[in-house]
Amino acid sequence: MAKRGGFPGGMGMPGNMNNLMKQAQRMQRQMEESQKELETKEFTAAAGGGAVEVTVSGKKEVTKVKLSQEVVDPDDVEMLEDLIMAATNQALRQMEEETAAAMSKLTGGMGGLGGMPF
Repeated sequence: MAKRGGFPGGMGMPGNMNNLMKQAQRMQRQMEESQKELETKEFTAAAGGGAVEVTVSGKKEVTKVKLSQEVVDPDDVEMLEDLIMAATNQALRQMEEETAAAMSKLTGGMGGLGGMPF
């Protein structure tokens, strides 16, 4: 009796779909490994000519704040707050840029799964 419809090779997935699933699983493992690696990195940025340094982890946590003595002025707390905020935001941007670059490298710069729009 002739088969009607279905995929060649029985009830399994067609070869291309099976390969696509394997590629997706491999890409997912690589992305997880890259994410774990990025989480162990630290990103440091300075503001005020190096008067304030802030270090963040790949987990988006502030791990260190370094202040030079001359920037600690009780009469100008607002400037110190601004410098800390600027350094923190820059360190977070560095971390996000490296994360995006690592993910783009894995996906070949294409959105979705290997360029597929989903």
